[in-house]
Amino acid sequence: MATTTITTEHYLLYPSPRNAQNVVFAHQLFLPYPYALIHLPDFDLSGPCSLFAACRKTDQKMGQLVTFELAQDQARFERLFTPD
Repeated sequence: MATTTITTEHYLLYPSPRNAQNVVFAHQLFLPYPYALIHLPDFDLSGPCSLFAACRKTDQKMGQLVTFELAQDQARFERLFTPD
């Protein structure tokens, strides 16, 4: 099945097939680790979140974009995430 891309002002996004919803939430974190394994349920977040493979438009850097509905979830993710 073909994956739909999402274009935003700053990114070209490819949704993860594991997303419950492909929503780009207000709180965003770009991770310059395109091959890192990120399993969002492991972070025990309070609100909805989504994960995308991402190409940053400013420099064509590939990585992943994690978006969060709640700022506290972003802070928790940043505190707990360590790249492979």
